[in-house]
Amino acid sequence: MCGIFGYVGKRSDAGKLVVEGLKNLEYRGYDSWGVACKTTKGTIIKKDTGKISAVNADDFAHGCSLAIAHTRWATHGGVTAANSHPHTNADGSIVVVHNGIIENYQELRKELVAKGHTFLSETDTEIIPHVIEEEMKTTSDFASAVRNACTKFEGRYGILAFHKTSDILVATRTGSPLIVGVSKEDGYFIASDIPAFMEHTKVVQYLDDGEMVVTDGKSILFTDLITGEEKPKREIEITWSVEQAQKGEYAHFMLKEIMEQKDSIARAVNQDDEQIRVIADAIANASGTFLVGCGTAHKACMAAEYFFSVVAEHHVNVTSAGEFKVHHHFLKPESLVIVVSQSGETADVLEAMNIAKAKGSKVLAIVNSEGSTIHREADYTLLINAGPERAVASTKALTGQMAVLLMIAYAMNDKLHDGKTLLLETAAQINDMLNPRYVNHIESLADKIQTHENIYIIGKSWNFPMALESAIKIQEVSYIHAEGFAGGELKHGPIALIEEGTPCITLAGNDEVTQDIISNTIEIKSRGAMTIGIAPENNEAYEEWIKVPDAGAAQAIMNIIPIQVLSYFLAVKRGMDPDMPRNLAKSVTVK
Repeated sequence: MCGIFGYVGKRSDAGKLVVEGLKNLEYRGYDSWGVACKTTKGTIIKKDTGKISAVNADDFAHGCSLAIAHTRWATHGGVTAANSHPHTNADGSIVVVHNGIIENYQELRKELVAKGHTFLSETDTEIIPHVIEEEMKTTSDFASAVRNACTKFEGRYGILAFHKTSDILVATRTGSPLIVGVSKEDGYFIASDIPAFMEHTKVVQYLDDGEMVVTDGKSILFTDLITGEEKPKREIEITWSVEQAQKGEYAHFMLKEIMEQKDSIARAVNQDDEQIRVIADAIANASGTFLVGCGTAHKACMAAEYFFSVVAEHHVNVTSAGEFKVHHHFLKPESLVIVVSQSGETADVLEAMNIAKAKGSKVLAIVNSEGSTIHREADYTLLINAGPERAVASTKALTGQMAVLLMIAYAMNDKLHDGKTLLLETAAQINDMLNPRYVNHIESLADKIQTHENIYIIGKSWNFPMALESAIKIQEVSYIHAEGFAGGELKHGPIALIEEGTPCITLAGNDEVTQDIISNTIEIKSRGAMTIGIAPENNEAYEEWIKVPDAGAAQAIMNIIPIQVLSYFLAVKRGMDPDMPRNLAKSVTVK
């Protein structure tokens, strides 16, 4: 959640630079923003509610070489300029921005008030500079004061801080991601995600949990946050291009990323065969395998449960990462936990990994973000290679995750080549499917149903998780109430929701459950529903039909694509921004 960006170095336009970087982090979601520039005349701070995209970066060209900036989602305190970051101590000498939550802030605030400190906001963040101020009463070294202050904080956080009398930028991390960008020409960048500084450098160093970094723009030092022990870091070059992280000809990132799936699925399939077979063997030999994810990634795990059942004839357990804690009783050293995440920073997934490791279980990560915390901390990692995904609503990461999981299922049945062939054919079919006429057809359907406040989606087999995922997509970008159901569950309650004209979408394929889902569709049509079929073949049960190719075991991947397009157009036609849904963030780094 939120966005952090700081810079210190040779440039004299640090304020302008960090504002432009914040604009590249808008996809993370926020409701307010703020910037602090350290100049020879003092610290200049400006913060406000609303969108940073409307701010003129040239207004922050204050002739400074150190600046920090932040976009905030309100957690503690309302959406006000006073609650926006940066925050300072009373005399403004210490300036801080912060992601995450200081869980014991109320206790610390009471102690500080008793010592005479006063506060101007309702946030947990504001206590940070005040605690640092207290620590500076026992040390004149600002970095040491920050280190000592952090020993008093409980929770997950990423902090950037500077002092008016020094030229260093200090960052600490416990749970909330921070990445260092390295430029020999410019200096050092510290951000919560790479797009903030990608146009300036593609060389990065990763700040791990429980670490601190101090830089004056000329050199940099990574240390253990508690002990102060130096932590040498290697430099890594990011392979993403600046163009991949930009919208190009598209009005929104979401549409761009939907259209990229013909390529992103092919990249997901481009894995080393021997690595896939090693993973397949590990699943086959494990004493219990768990698939774990959150939100859309959890729906990829649910679809994979069917992949492993139908293709590999092997049972796996699936659970939401937020619920994984109660399953620790079943874990043992012989267990395998497969975590799935786009960002590689999801708090609940990281907690699930820690639970698994505490039990001695091995952890495999399927992630998109190279160098992320999950990527680095897993015993083994497969990258889905989807490229940067900027829209909050995940599209190409989902299909990449499902492609990798389906490929592993085929490998367990000694049919890896068949699985790769199927997926590459699916990618080619998606390319053919997403032509202008097809997209226009879906847009016209969005026109017909955009005023409805309820939409229901049904599916069976691997289309059931996609019905749930369809509901997520429609909800998060268009704000239409949507629900997904297993077709067989309709008569156990949900059919009571059907009214005359209610849009009901059926996800179908050509498989053993096709006739069952057609029967379910006829049942809801007889109650007056407007039935919409997403299927390889038309049927009289469908009032509207969106044709999809027959993709066999990859039908779940195929069927979710038109839903993504439909969700996009529903959002646009209802006047919403599909890239930045309200109250949501791309990377959920707090529990």
